[in-house]
Amino acid sequence: MSFRALITAGLSISLISGAVAQGNYITGEGMPDPNPVVTRNWGELPSGRNWGSTAGIDIDPNDGHIWAYERCGASSFGGGVPVNCDTNPVDPIFKFNRHTGEVMANFGGGIMQTPHGIHAAEDGTVWVTDFAANPEGTKGHQVHQFSADGELLMSLGTPGQAGSGPGMFNQPNDVIVGPNGNIYVSDGHNGQGMTSNAAMEEGRAAGNTARIMKFAPDGTFIKEWGQIGVQHGEFRTPHALEFDAYGRLWVADRGNHRIEIFDQDGNYLESRYAYGRISGLFITDDNMVYAIDSESGPTNHVGWRNGVRIGPLEEDNVVGLIQPFERPDRVGQGTAGEGVAVDADGNVYAAEGPNSLSWAGGAFTKYERRPR
Repeated sequence: MSFRALITAGLSISLISGAVAQGNYITGEGMPDPNPVVTRNWGELPSGRNWGSTAGIDIDPNDGHIWAYERCGASSFGGGVPVNCDTNPVDPIFKFNRHTGEVMANFGGGIMQTPHGIHAAEDGTVWVTDFAANPEGTKGHQVHQFSADGELLMSLGTPGQAGSGPGMFNQPNDVIVGPNGNIYVSDGHNGQGMTSNAAMEEGRAAGNTARIMKFAPDGTFIKEWGQIGVQHGEFRTPHALEFDAYGRLWVADRGNHRIEIFDQDGNYLESRYAYGRISGLFITDDNMVYAIDSESGPTNHVGWRNGVRIGPLEEDNVVGLIQPFERPDRVGQGTAGEGVAVDADGNVYAAEGPNSLSWAGGAFTKYERRPR
């Protein structure tokens, strides 16, 4: 049994009891918070380094510890920023002891420009997407597979070159290995800013992507689906990926404020709309969905509170909300991280992105369960 399967049954009982949302899941008013004990600036950082932003965190399925990255001290994001993992080539990938925050592994320096998504696979390997290219066009727009001790095993995509073809990526957001070993990548970040039909048409014509790409375990391209749009099976920034217990692929379609669910061949199945403007997803083996909203704000999703919304897998129903940090320019809405993961004790970890890094005080925040 994996560590994810050991997540305490009491968490599910306390949240699912009655399976009816208490309070307002949009504004957060009256919603129960099952993880109210907040540890800011969680996790150790090597001496002399400053926390950068992040969007990725995951649980090792074999020992239950935490895999994550930070962007080499960069608080800003993307290509062309003065500090990134190319200009400051320290090791961005970390494995943390989930009990103490101590560093168990640290590697990946010199390989990436802007890490974005991270996935800890059942076979012990770690996958990371590199979102943006360096000026020389030698790094970025790739997906990398590492061994648990940092050996680079495989790279997908063309280094430093964005493209919409089957062998190239254009801002890869996340990566996950499916139940049968196939590799899935969500590609394309710009769609979330396209808020009219004309803008989406122009984006598609310019080669911007919003797609899911499927590869064989050896990296051979199999197929892709999706484009910039609002119809089912289309996306405006497919920001995060997760598989559920039924082998269905969940996609955080951030710009469309929804989760889209597919089978492993890309056939659309259903959607969820109760979770906000979602940046990250985690589904526990006891069938609870954790979706983190880092971006709802006064101009892009009015009235929706940031934070981690929690609900049962089978319903579009939120039964808990882990509260965000307050932020003056998002009055009543707050600010929260982009990535989310849940350990075997029901503790929740948030990976703080550019919107929340300074308010959280560090790249990672730990939310512990309410003492009994």
